[in-house]
Amino acid sequence: MGMGRLSIGHPVGRIITLPNILTGYRFAVVPFLVLILYPGVGRMLSLAAFFLFFSAALTDLADGYFARKHKTESVLGKLMDPLADKVLVASALIMLIPMGRLPAWVSFVIIARELCITGLRGVAASSGIVVAASNLGKYKSVCQYASLCFLIFPLGLLPIPHLHHVGLVILYVSTVLTVWSGIDYFYRFQQVFLVGVH
Repeated sequence: MGMGRLSIGHPVGRIITLPNILTGYRFAVVPFLVLILYPGVGRMLSLAAFFLFFSAALTDLADGYFARKHKTESVLGKLMDPLADKVLVASALIMLIPMGRLPAWVSFVIIARELCITGLRGVAASSGIVVAASNLGKYKSVCQYASLCFLIFPLGLLPIPHLHHVGLVILYVSTVLTVWSGIDYFYRFQQVFLVGVH
């Protein structure tokens, strides 16, 4: 029995995959964002925070692609991938509040929605039911990432007027999509769950 076949069948080989490494990167970025995003932070640290957040946001697109392409989807990946997204977005939303770049109620609405949907997913998973993510949820995530990139990027480095105001407008659009997709998810969850438990 060759080493190649042994490593493929080993549990560690199914956990340490490229998609899971990319998901882990999003978790690893969070403490650095928390450390360097604060009121009065200089341009260089803000720029570093932007590149950290931007690179982490890109891994959200990449890990799912690689998992499907190379057929390396795992239970751990399906559990940790959406959680990593939520932790990354929540950390940026919270740290930008004392910097005066977004109102606290926007962060509350977005984070509360994510907590509710995570709870519903847990209930569905415990019953063996999977409610697939909708296109609304995907659009919401793209808007969230785009808006937070705008809000994190330091002013004055690019000739873009009202950079943070543009980011805030996109975030308001994202908030509407967040609520809308949450209601849509709850409706689909109710339909699937009620059918599934009978």
